[in-house]
Amino acid sequence: MSADLTWLLIKNNNSFLVKRSGVQFSSEAGNLLNKNSFKFSGIANKKTIDIAAAASGRGVVVSTPKTKVTLTKGIRKSARSVAGLTRAGYRADLRQAALARVAAVLATQKPVKAAPKKASKGVRANKN
Repeated sequence: MSADLTWLLIKNNNSFLVKRSGVQFSSEAGNLLNKNSFKFSGIANKKTIDIAAAASGRGVVVSTPKTKVTLTKGIRKSARSVAGLTRAGYRADLRQAALARVAAVLATQKPVKAAPKKASKGVRANKN
């Protein structure tokens, strides 16, 4: 079945569709921006890129229909690998979305720094 025909069948009704406040989102695998559009659809397109957090909690998993790679070397090397994958003629139109998704997933894996305790100011605050 062609990609256009598949999209016509699933665009208004599928199990991944989320409709809220007049906006339609889609939660299927391979949809980088979670938008309900043909360009980003992981179901309708043959060539898709799926970026998700690694099960170990460190790094990202980059999946295409034929390959699955775990990238754990940091944000610059991961971004370079994903950019190389998309630049090589495999959905170059998704490069910006893929890089944004990699950055967002890796940002969620950073440890949260403890906020320093604020120093009290003034004569009465220091009186004890």
